[in-house]
Amino acid sequence: MFFSSKATTVPAAQECLPGRSNEIPTAEMHFVSGRPLKAPIPQGMEQAMFGMGCFWGVERILWNLKGVWLTAAGYAAGSTPNATYEEVCSGKTGHNEVVWIVFNPTEISYEKLLQVFWEGHDPTQGMRQGNDRGTQYRSGIYTYSDVQMVAAKAARETFAPRLREKGYGAITTEILVAPKFFYAEDYHQQYLAKNPAGYCGVGGTGVTCPVGLTS
Repeated sequence: MFFSSKATTVPAAQECLPGRSNEIPTAEMHFVSGRPLKAPIPQGMEQAMFGMGCFWGVERILWNLKGVWLTAAGYAAGSTPNATYEEVCSGKTGHNEVVWIVFNPTEISYEKLLQVFWEGHDPTQGMRQGNDRGTQYRSGIYTYSDVQMVAAKAARETFAPRLREKGYGAITTEILVAPKFFYAEDYHQQYLAKNPAGYCGVGGTGVTCPVGLTS
């Protein structure tokens, strides 16, 4: 994660690498839960997707939450189909490192996930997160419904003044309708479960985001 591109601008679609039509091979099973990584979403479950910097540490935060049924590391919000990690790191795909989540809303609310999102990283750093610099480390919320979009924007407005009070700058988080999710390579999936002493790169601001952001 330390050797990434220092690109500070997401390239336009016509500037991105062409990619490929075939999916990049990835793991079949979730290393922690044992569930199929591409299992059909069970009835009653919902999806979420977040970019919070290096996806290794982000995924570990999220798979440990009660009510999160499945997580996967991947790439999204760019223009290169089925990009490799090396291509994403080049800064020429437009993709962000993201974690896709399937969660049970009767056990954990989307608002609670948003709280974890805001508290789990610094959403004011633009095209970096800590020492990780490049467009693939930008802060992002990618929504799967109008309800999620409203909740995400409301959370941003609620959390912004708390950050300002602590001396942080403006929030740079992009909030978009969820784009296509591309699974990252096998070794990225649940990386910190396979490599417990591995690099994490995730750190919050120490600012508390309230639960029940839309209420």
